[in-house]
Amino acid sequence: MLPVLMFPQFDPVLVHFGPLAVRWYALSYILGIVLGITLLRRLVLLAPRAATTEQADDFLTWVTLGVLLGGRLGYILFYQPSYYLTHPLAMLEVWHGGMSFHGGAIGVVAAMALFTWRYGLSFLAFADRVTVAVPIGLGLGRVANFINGELWGREAPASLPWAMIFPDGGPIPRHPSQLYEALTEGLLLFTVLFVASRRRSIRERPGFLAGLFLAGYACARSFCEFFREPDAFLGYLAGGITMGQLLCIPMLAAGIGLMVYARRHPPYAGLPVTDPQTSPDAAPPAQR
Repeated sequence: MLPVLMFPQFDPVLVHFGPLAVRWYALSYILGIVLGITLLRRLVLLAPRAATTEQADDFLTWVTLGVLLGGRLGYILFYQPSYYLTHPLAMLEVWHGGMSFHGGAIGVVAAMALFTWRYGLSFLAFADRVTVAVPIGLGLGRVANFINGELWGREAPASLPWAMIFPDGGPIPRHPSQLYEALTEGLLLFTVLFVASRRRSIRERPGFLAGLFLAGYACARSFCEFFREPDAFLGYLAGGITMGQLLCIPMLAAGIGLMVYARRHPPYAGLPVTDPQTSPDAAPPAQR
């Protein structure tokens, strides 16, 4: 039998500035959004163009609000509505954790809908570019969950080389499910989307990349839920499924539907390119 790993005693606070503390969890959100917007600036210029770099920069505020408000409200409504109804001030205590990806996804969709309507852009074409960058934040967020020693996995065989005992998970070895999610929902999903986004034939079908993201995340999250311990206050639902798996069912259906829709509709022409040099994928006018 191999020795069981003990969880490293990470400090959830990265650095203190007097009474203020910067936590790894907050840093993961900030870094994920900044890296995502940096990538989005390049993706929107690939032909057919979905937006300008200035519009991608403007989207930073919109997506930040969508992630934070949607993620928090989603957690409140999907996971602990009765608790927060009786403790309304606790809704503001985001430093104690409590963010839902599914709620954040709804928030980002709402932000994209308002943003593209405001600027007269194609919602699906813009969503395709945004979703390619989303797994960056997902992967970083799961790494932060691991550093915090939260959302640990179910009981694992002690013979598993990476079975780990978490401080709040009792004396039994558990799966480090946060790292499973970082690898699948983060690194693997990003790789699939990024490679797919390099093909112009896919970019010309608005909604395909967004659908691929939804379906890919639903599959990755549902798989990882088999190794992740459900929240104690929620437990398992009917049939032994978890809330995370239940919320992934409509995501999978929507993702498949979007990909089918994208393949059945005419190619997207994109925004007019006034200066071919501004697009790394643009050809000279005479060759287009």
